[in-house]
Amino acid sequence: MFKTPSIRSARLIKLMVNHASRRHITGRGGTPINTIIVFVPQQEAWVVERFGKYARILEPGINFLAPIVHKVAYVQSLKELAIDVPQQAAITMDNVTLNLDGVLYLRVTDPHKASYGVEDAEFAITQLAQTTMRSEIGKIALDTVFRERETLNVNIVEALNKAAEAWGITCLRYEIRDMKLPKKIQEAMQMQVEAERKKRAYILESEGQREADINVAEGQKKAKILNSEAFKLEQINNAEGEANAILAKAKAKADAINVVAQAITSKNGVNAVSYNVAEQYVSAFSNLAQKGNTVLLPANTGDVSSMVSQAMAIYTNLSEANKVKQTLSETEEVKEKQQIEPTNINVNPESWDTDTHTLFSSELDSPDKQN
Repeated sequence: MFKTPSIRSARLIKLMVNHASRRHITGRGGTPINTIIVFVPQQEAWVVERFGKYARILEPGINFLAPIVHKVAYVQSLKELAIDVPQQAAITMDNVTLNLDGVLYLRVTDPHKASYGVEDAEFAITQLAQTTMRSEIGKIALDTVFRERETLNVNIVEALNKAAEAWGITCLRYEIRDMKLPKKIQEAMQMQVEAERKKRAYILESEGQREADINVAEGQKKAKILNSEAFKLEQINNAEGEANAILAKAKAKADAINVVAQAITSKNGVNAVSYNVAEQYVSAFSNLAQKGNTVLLPANTGDVSSMVSQAMAIYTNLSEANKVKQTLSETEEVKEKQQIEPTNINVNPESWDTDTHTLFSSELDSPDKQN
């Protein structure tokens, strides 16, 4: 039958549980002491050995170990760890020495490999990070170190993961924390940056000046085009106005001539014309020698009646010539209407013009007409 444990045994078990529920007690090597009942914290892995040989890994929570037989050999943290990578010197491809330090983020994925694969995982991964960073820095030039910083971090992480796979450790990321350059290199880079900024400022200023000149030229071009179009319209309007004025003057003159012609054909019309000519002659004679010293005068300047008679004779001859030409034009129209050959009519226009000229000359040369 099952025996009920004594009071002494119950007290002993209670004392062991209370003792184990507290933070584990570490021995000389920093590992917990086997208290038979152990409590493993979350995100930790305890590696247990049996008689010095790997036995198992304790899971978080309550675990039971046999005294003397079992021993907690290693305690691995499964949390993400941040390890400082000490400052070191690295030479770039163009022989510039850089002093860099960084931060490495890693996590233990296999407690068994992390315990038995390497003696000191933190020291090993730190040294590997330094050598890998020096190797990667030597592949690039100084000017590209700052631009390819992200690429440099990724390459270091890939190289670390390849080597740390056998140690049960995964490198999550690597960040270059600080980068120091020699003083002369810093001064040269500062001068280069200033020169680049001045160059950009000059380029922007020249581009702005060019845009301003282009805008001014385009404005002047448009202004000239608008001025030329306005001048063109002005000339067109002036030409149209002058043309309309000329037409109006011509029409008014034609109307005046028609009125004068009608007045001449009326009773006493010739006497009125003679009076007008005499009046204009006297007015013109009064204006002689007012604008110049040299004046050419006919022999009979004071004979007003003779001058009026000559003017009227010229008018009469021109009227008769116009009548002859009008008669010829009417004859031509009649011939065209009746479709008569020009040889059937014994009319010579040249003879008419010659006779008219002869008649006009005889009238001027006749002493009677002059009187």
